[in-house]
Amino acid sequence: MTDIASAIKALKDDAEFVITGEPSNQTEYEANVKYVTGADENGTAVFGDQLFTWSQVSAKKAELQTAYDNNEYQRKRADEYPSIADQLDDIYHNGVDGWKTTIKATKDKYPKG
Repeated sequence: MTDIASAIKALKDDAEFVITGEPSNQTEYEANVKYVTGADENGTAVFGDQLFTWSQVSAKKAELQTAYDNNEYQRKRADEYPSIADQLDDIYHNGVDGWKTTIKATKDKYPKG
């Protein structure tokens, strides 16, 4: 799952901002995302203009969500693979071919794409 903050960071990894909630449209974005441009003499954040348009941020969010969704099989596989210690033990006791059989069962259960 991705969010607006991740999209902003993907557009500019050193962007500093304050976000309230999870904006879902341009009006909410403009009202709830404030970009930090510096600090005053007391160290209080100074906010400036929006660095990105809603269109840019929402498009990046959609791109990140697509990438996340396309890699669901990887997350499911990672949850089911035996630990490295168990995999090494499998290799020791059953050889590489036995280990491949163990791993293939998970790969077959969660195919790419």
